[in-house]
Amino acid sequence: MPKRFRATRRFPVAMTEDGYRRLKRFAQEAGLDEGEALSFLFEHFDSVTHRDNLTARLRLFQAELDARKR
Repeated sequence: MPKRFRATRRFPVAMTEDGYRRLKRFAQEAGLDEGEALSFLFEHFDSVTHRDNLTARLRLFQAELDARKR
């Protein structure tokens, strides 16, 4: 029997414009709203990410983060 979907946590999120556009596109393609899409991604994080790629991408993002905040 599938788990019932209950949104039990709400939190303010700050996202880049690029990140938000990608989230909206993913949600639309999957037939979900943005909250459901985020829940899906984080509930299945290990299976939807490639560990080596994630580490490399995270390093690049962190390296650019200060410049992107300006």
